[in-house]
Amino acid sequence: MTAGNGRRAGSPYAPHTDADEEAMLDAVGADSAEELFDIPDEVRFDGEFGVSGTDEQELRNVMADLFSRNEELTEFLGRGHHAHYVPALVDDLSRRSEFLTSYTQYQPEIAQGFLQVLFEYQSMLVELTGLPVANCSMYDAATALAEAALLANRLRRGASGHRVLVPEHLHEGRLGVLENYLDGAEMEIGEYPMDDGAVDVEVLADLVDDETVMVYAETPTVRGVIEERLADIGDLAHDNDALFCLGSDLVALALLEEPASVGADVVVGEAGALGLGTAYGMGLGIFATREEYLRQVPGRLVGVSEDSADMRAFTLTLQTREQHIRKERATSNICTNQAWVALRTAMHMAWLGPDRLVDLATQAVTDARDLAARLDELSGVKAPLYDRHHFREFVVRTDQPAPAITNDLAGRGFAVHALDDHHLQVCITDANADAADGLVAAFEEVI
Repeated sequence: MTAGNGRRAGSPYAPHTDADEEAMLDAVGADSAEELFDIPDEVRFDGEFGVSGTDEQELRNVMADLFSRNEELTEFLGRGHHAHYVPALVDDLSRRSEFLTSYTQYQPEIAQGFLQVLFEYQSMLVELTGLPVANCSMYDAATALAEAALLANRLRRGASGHRVLVPEHLHEGRLGVLENYLDGAEMEIGEYPMDDGAVDVEVLADLVDDETVMVYAETPTVRGVIEERLADIGDLAHDNDALFCLGSDLVALALLEEPASVGADVVVGEAGALGLGTAYGMGLGIFATREEYLRQVPGRLVGVSEDSADMRAFTLTLQTREQHIRKERATSNICTNQAWVALRTAMHMAWLGPDRLVDLATQAVTDARDLAARLDELSGVKAPLYDRHHFREFVVRTDQPAPAITNDLAGRGFAVHALDDHHLQVCITDANADAADGLVAAFEEVI
């Protein structure tokens, strides 16, 4: 059935006429659109959903029974997903309709409040990193790292190659995203070794050359180690005309060395530990850099100016994604951003203030040190594995098989990571610190 203009009746968002579809099918040698899809019969929709109707109360009872089967575990997990207590204020304010329903801030005249929060979020990143330019959020740490590598490749500087060097202790998810991004850009990834959980700078010095466009390091690392030779790593990168990219997170940046002071050209990482909590998928990416790379920054930046009445006004001042400018001139194909999550993070940071943010970061060091010392007293346990300073988390070596210990701990209500046959990883924050005694007692029981 077609409408009067020759188009099919129905959705106005399907503009092809019957003649259009026939021409396209003829061009690809297909008789129907069905031939373009290989859908197995067992999952093909037959017109019936096979779901019986029910009322609200019955559905609630069914769902309550389903959720009751979940194991109640106190998580001591980390490795990029860090839970911190999120104050009720963040939920209450961020769920206001003017924030929650604002998809993106294309019309500054009706989004001044949201734009101001994003500007303040950027300002907080600038203060924590020491770098003058920060965008108003990326998807997550993994995509921020990949975007940094693409930025380095566009600049190229003195490099003749397309290699990015990353530590061997890199989260597998971040490495996978980086590989996907760089494959299309015809770039390659090289790994450098770690020494006792930190960068082996001497070996790295032999690997950095004129083929290198970027050197990436993290502090804390995915294993919780605080990197002590960041300035040396930055010098190695710059001596070979490569960019130095540093990965971190907002809580750690409140206490550790300022990235700008150790030569970082780009800072990436997770911001969602503040304002979001542990989401295991949902994130918020940090991206800050030097002013000279301003027009190479992916995503969007919020700026402040004055309106026609000489009043302060906020607006999107730089939009380099391909939705806004010609594709060949875009720095990124990032389709949206995490504006609402960035808003929550900014609220959480503002609620903490600089002093309590430093206190939270300090607690992440002392709690990890104290918990590791208590586990180290147990027979058959060495904690931490590395003779280094740690932030939030640390690796534990066990004489008994680590996977079996992990399963036994889960049976007692505690979740930790098993890295391999004899190594576990434990993460402690303000969100689970009150359960540390129980974890130690459970460890003692299972070993």
